Amino acid sequence: MTTQNPPRPQPEPGAIRDIVVIGAGFAGLYAVHASRRAGRDVLCLEAGQGVGGTWYFNRYPGARCDVESIDYSYSFDDELQQEWRWTERYATQPEILAYIEHVAERFDLLRDVRLGTRVAQAHFDESEVLWRLRTDAGEDILARHLVLATGSLSIPNLPDIAGVSDFEGEVLHTAQWPEEPPTFEGKRVGVIGTGSSGIQSVPVLAEQAAHLTVFQRTANYSVPALNRPLTDADQLRIQAEYPERRRKSRGSGGGSPHVAHPRKAADCEPEERRAALERGWTTGGVLFGKTFPDQYTDIGSNDFAREFAEEKIRARVKDPAVADRLIPTGQPLGAKRICTDSGYYETFNRDNVELVDLRTEPITTFTGWGIKTAASSYELDVVVFATGFDALTGALSRIDLRGTGGVRIQDAWKDGPHTYLGIQVPGFPNMYLVNGAGSPGVLANMVMHAELQFDWILAMIEEATARGADQIEARADAADKWTAHVDEAAAGTVFVRADSWYLGSNIEGKPRKFMLYTGGMGAYLGICAEVAENGYEGFVLTSRS
Repeated sequence: MTTQNPPRPQPEPGAIRDIVVIGAGFAGLYAVHASRRAGRDVLCLEAGQGVGGTWYFNRYPGARCDVESIDYSYSFDDELQQEWRWTERYATQPEILAYIEHVAERFDLLRDVRLGTRVAQAHFDESEVLWRLRTDAGEDILARHLVLATGSLSIPNLPDIAGVSDFEGEVLHTAQWPEEPPTFEGKRVGVIGTGSSGIQSVPVLAEQAAHLTVFQRTANYSVPALNRPLTDADQLRIQAEYPERRRKSRGSGGGSPHVAHPRKAADCEPEERRAALERGWTTGGVLFGKTFPDQYTDIGSNDFAREFAEEKIRARVKDPAVADRLIPTGQPLGAKRICTDSGYYETFNRDNVELVDLRTEPITTFTGWGIKTAASSYELDVVVFATGFDALTGALSRIDLRGTGGVRIQDAWKDGPHTYLGIQVPGFPNMYLVNGAGSPGVLANMVMHAELQFDWILAMIEEATARGADQIEARADAADKWTAHVDEAAAGTVFVRADSWYLGSNIEGKPRKFMLYTGGMGAYLGICAEVAENGYEGFVLTSRS
């Protein structure tokens, strides 16, 4: 049986919390659980009216995870992973949210979570060695340590298009989907954007709408999910394999037990290479991007996979001209995140679906009745913005976040994220990032990554306490060295060969810089372990109060 912690009296107003966590998604809830387990007084602040983070807000039709359900789940409690039964290989948003809510209830996490609470300010008080937070309701909260579990994909990007306010129909954004599902039957629907949320929602919307117009600026590569229900036999196999599966995942590059083909693409004979690509394709989803061990680092290897994927896309789309527009140009496979779909390309074979290529006919304005482009007009009843996020740094820049000397995070990061291990920012003592810039983050299984990264953070806090230190701060030179390493690792990959949200290219005025560590989760954890073994080298642990 899993034991529950007994209720504790709430601190008096003005009391200082050991740890305040911002965000109650997977990472934030784990931080609450682990902090409580360590005997820390913890409070989690969540802007939404429920837990779940991105899975609370992204309720659009077709929303599902591109990591297999059995991996995209907590590993900290064996009873939990043995008892929870995922119904599909790739879980949908409602099932993921139900899982998160179950975990919150099972471990009584909500008593340390305050919902509907948006943090407006977080200022470091150097004299008192604490963080002073203020909510948008004007409440003041004090914390010794501040954990930012604000999500990599949590701030929606809404393009500035002329006339949007003039449109008389319904306007929706996939990342701000209403709890009461809208109806599309008999309506003319337009979808702007063909990233992951657009690719997932388009097939479902096409089945419901009278007519669907898809406005595509940049095509993306997508691989069939090959989703299926998980049978009773699957459940027994999963339960038996979990310990070894988790062990392999922790040491892997992406946080899953996937193993690439043993030879580089160029070292394979054509028949062997073709067979490996077929296996990768039938594995389904983003794992196709990891068919060969050098697929992200060698453009020749990538070309083999890219050409294979394009052949598969053409086979799924009846009209060759439409297929041409759906195939990306000038970018390697995976430079933008590979999408995972259920019938996306086949949707364009339907009579009620139309593709508009915004490269040849850009949108000029919205009108009361729809959208005008440079070449045509489209009458619409509903417009869905599937235009993604201000990724990784967007949530932090929306908070008035200030470190020592009153320096704002926007100024500290004016040239792009500058961190040590993706965990701390120099000049922002006792503040910690989880799944943020400078770490593998969204390039790995974020649930496992969050567990392992926060365990490391908590161990460092415990070490500081044992030393009698109350302040932890990354050294600037350590952050310089780590950021240079992150840049160097990215420069050797295909990730920097295309504009993407990985680089902030989708947000006007944002520094163009690859924001994640591409060395892999296993290697990253090894580096963190070495830093800890060397007395948390690169961090300064001091007593200031």
